[in-house]
Amino acid sequence: MSYRPLPTEVTIKTSDIEGVGLFSTCAIKDGTNLGMTHYKAQEVPDGLVRTPLGGFINHSEEPNCELIGIGKGKYLIVNKDIMPEEELTITYTLYKVKV
Repeated sequence: MSYRPLPTEVTIKTSDIEGVGLFSTCAIKDGTNLGMTHYKAQEVPDGLVRTPLGGFINHSEEPNCELIGIGKGKYLIVNKDIMPEEELTITYTLYKVKV
């Protein structure tokens, strides 16, 4: 098995929102956990290590994903069915993610 920086369900493409973003490569069901976006680590300046999955997701006021805190990680969870080629988005917030 080889390392894949992104789950097979997503790829990086040019975004109409900002720069590049995450896009679905297939239909993705509501409730799917796409993986870890951030990991808490005291050793780094801001206390969080961002994964490739966390580095390319754009903001939307009508997001189709959300970040959920599980243990020391933040995970990207789909909150409505996503169609192929659709951009994955979250609402950026200054508040704590759900635990």
